[in-house]
Amino acid sequence: MPPAGSLRQMLVPLALAQFICSFAGTNMNVMINDISTDLNTTVQGVQIAITIFLLVMAALMIPGGKLTDRYGRKRCFLAGLILYGIGALLSAVSPGLGVLILGNSILEGVGTALLIPPVYILTTLLFTSVTSRAKAFGMISAMGGVGAAAGPLIGGLITSALSWRWAFVFQALVVAVIVVLGRKLFDPLPPDPTRPFDTRGAVLSAGGLILVVAGILAADDNLWLMLALIVAGLLLLFLFFRWVRAQERAGREPLLSTTLFRNRTSNFGLVTQNTQWLILMGTSFTVSAYLQVVRGYDAIQTGVIFTAATAGLLISSLAAERLAKRRPQRTLIRAGFVLTAIGVVVLLALVTGTPGAWAFAPGLLLIGLGLGLMLTPSVNIVQSSFSDDQQGEISGLSRSVSNLGSCLGTAVAGTILVAGITATPERAYGLAMAVLAVVAIAGLWAAAKLPRTPAPAATRTP
Repeated sequence: MPPAGSLRQMLVPLALAQFICSFAGTNMNVMINDISTDLNTTVQGVQIAITIFLLVMAALMIPGGKLTDRYGRKRCFLAGLILYGIGALLSAVSPGLGVLILGNSILEGVGTALLIPPVYILTTLLFTSVTSRAKAFGMISAMGGVGAAAGPLIGGLITSALSWRWAFVFQALVVAVIVVLGRKLFDPLPPDPTRPFDTRGAVLSAGGLILVVAGILAADDNLWLMLALIVAGLLLLFLFFRWVRAQERAGREPLLSTTLFRNRTSNFGLVTQNTQWLILMGTSFTVSAYLQVVRGYDAIQTGVIFTAATAGLLISSLAAERLAKRRPQRTLIRAGFVLTAIGVVVLLALVTGTPGAWAFAPGLLLIGLGLGLMLTPSVNIVQSSFSDDQQGEISGLSRSVSNLGSCLGTAVAGTILVAGITATPERAYGLAMAVLAVVAIAGLWAAAKLPRTPAPAATRTP
């Protein structure tokens, strides 16, 4: 195992990787008008591109986690970065929405699904003590949250000063730096080329998730199409779990072990992760679209308004380590959801009917404070609930659940907003934020179900 100094250096590329992937999920929100004008598309077209990016990540994160066991965590990390960088450069020169979707939504999405599971697996394997692991996850989660919260500001600055295309060049440059730093990463476990890969399970799980979210996106166009897509998606997910059980009974290794769902602590921790990212991404898209389409703000003005959320997230993330020594992780997650729910309500109450930009600051600040307080404890609870031999599976599942939350946030809140943004913008904004408030309450319920003392790490049942 490398010395402590080397471990801290290895944490830098891992945290930067989480930052740039989270940044990619929100920076396009402030470019809605610029992209739609430049590429001759609509707000809904940009929303679809953003949602497909998040959806590809969510659908492929579990297979991506399993591939790390077979090909090695470092190799998958670097391969994902290279694929991501190619997608970013292709997005920067895209002549139309189709090429943007190929570069940003598909290539960057697949690259992210390859590189993110190794971030959490390597962190779990390299940082073995409870204290060091908590600090490492704190840095990675904070960078992820800051990337998502600062995405609108950085994206707005780049778009206003240069062009929205340069925001993708910025991503490619950061990825190049991470590739150089990542070459020094140490993988504690050797790859196992004989490790089986469940192709049928990967197709069923990915197809099910894609159809469910596609159904949500179709809600404002065709109710029957929406229902058909969602039912088809749920059917594929049902077939996926039947296939997994059949594989386990036959003594073969499935894509995802059902033992992962027998851990009560992890189950409720996954729910909190999903709702956290749903709120963050849903708020980011809803507020950004409302500011640009309804209020007529440009990219930089929209980005500056989001500094309140970024500041709140930074403050609570920096204090998270000290708070973790004084309070149980469950308490921090519950407090985070309370702050977030209050922030959503404040954002709804102050903004509606108020012309000034200042009205967005208190709500966004509270949301940032709440999310920063609970991102790290949620990740640590889930990852620490399982032994080393299941880190590939739980990391893929954990990131898939979080990215599915991001995807649903943009799809659900965005669909509600886009459907009524031209006819009744205030009502559409209010309804979208109300849905996010309900999600925050659901997250608080899940946090309340977390045990006071987490159970010891589970092991795979033969």
